[in-house]
Amino acid sequence: MERDGYLRRVRIVLVDTQDGANIGSACRAAKTMGIERLVIVGDREYDEDRVRTLALHAADVWENAERYNTLEEALRTSIFTVGATRRRGKFRKMSAYSPEQLAEKLKSLPDGDISIVFGRESDGLRDDEVAMCSSIVTIDTSERFPSLNLSQAVQIICYILFKEAGKYKTGMTAVSHERVRDAGHEAADHLEAIGYFKLADERKWTEQLIVDILERAALSESEMQRFEKIFRKTELIAKHKEAGNV
Repeated sequence: MERDGYLRRVRIVLVDTQDGANIGSACRAAKTMGIERLVIVGDREYDEDRVRTLALHAADVWENAERYNTLEEALRTSIFTVGATRRRGKFRKMSAYSPEQLAEKLKSLPDGDISIVFGRESDGLRDDEVAMCSSIVTIDTSERFPSLNLSQAVQIICYILFKEAGKYKTGMTAVSHERVRDAGHEAADHLEAIGYFKLADERKWTEQLIVDILERAALSESEMQRFEKIFRKTELIAKHKEAGNV
């Protein structure tokens, strides 16, 4: 039951998948590892026969899939979001979990949905889609040929989660992805009000850093409110001092 509870929280999110056969293969890959929650992002229509042929006995995962027009909508209620990508850097995240590290991270999280996001077969996730996730997970591959098929990537990550599945925190409820992003935006507003940002794009990347850290921390609502108070109070103190120097 511990394994089932741990895995039941995981959602496999497929963004703008181009071929229905890959969706079917991903359904099969996930279900064999005890993960049955699928999310489809985008407005593409898929050939039912092509999906079901590759899904085989995992067609129920396809039938029960959630559909969203945008990734932002799909991630809104999750407490932890991670994009699967091998590319990283200043504008895509500076560090990444391995699948094994991700499995350990999931054990430390309280109750709530966890979304693992996979991109297109041709070019993966775009920069803005990676930015919507708090973290990334990267599968080590040969430098000579680093590209993985979509369903292969789903299979590997789901296998590691299944193999490492264990007990996780219960009793506490972490705030949602949407709540975290709102808090990050508010914190950046307060920093901007006191003249913190000096460089081009500094607000954008500072806000993203705050959001990423907050989501990985899996704060409760009361903890989030105390965090927000720090930035509100900082702005008030700065304005009070400024008024006193006039």
